[in-house]
Amino acid sequence: MTDATVLIVDDERGFVETMAKRLEKRNMTVFQAFDGDEAMVRLAEHPNIQVVILDMKMPGKDGLVVLQEIKEAYPLVEVIMLTGHATVPSAVEGIQHGAYDYLMKPCSFEDLNQKIAEAVELKSEHEEEAIEARLSDIAGRMG
Repeated sequence: MTDATVLIVDDERGFVETMAKRLEKRNMTVFQAFDGDEAMVRLAEHPNIQVVILDMKMPGKDGLVVLQEIKEAYPLVEVIMLTGHATVPSAVEGIQHGAYDYLMKPCSFEDLNQKIAEAVELKSEHEEEAIEARLSDIAGRMG
């Protein structure tokens, strides 16, 4: 597994703590949040977070609201949605709002691990494209 910096957001503390330990054993840096507001604080504190693992159903702000906030403030951060209450419409809505992927809880740890690796790769590609676009813009203005 490639090194990754991950934020897990879920109101189930046991799930978050267990998942964090398992991901850390795979050489990932893991931050934890237990609701949407705390997730936004963690993202502001740690701008190197690459992937957010986000629960759909939480008290207060649900996952779709938090997903929209993340994508507005941090458009290059990839978000993997998790839920124990998946429906096709909610999965489609999550993807339409910018989620990288959508997994059912309980999900296989290997599946989640693979999705994190893919999301990190995609984020890296998007960052490179953004840099190339900025350089092209600068060159165009100078030329």
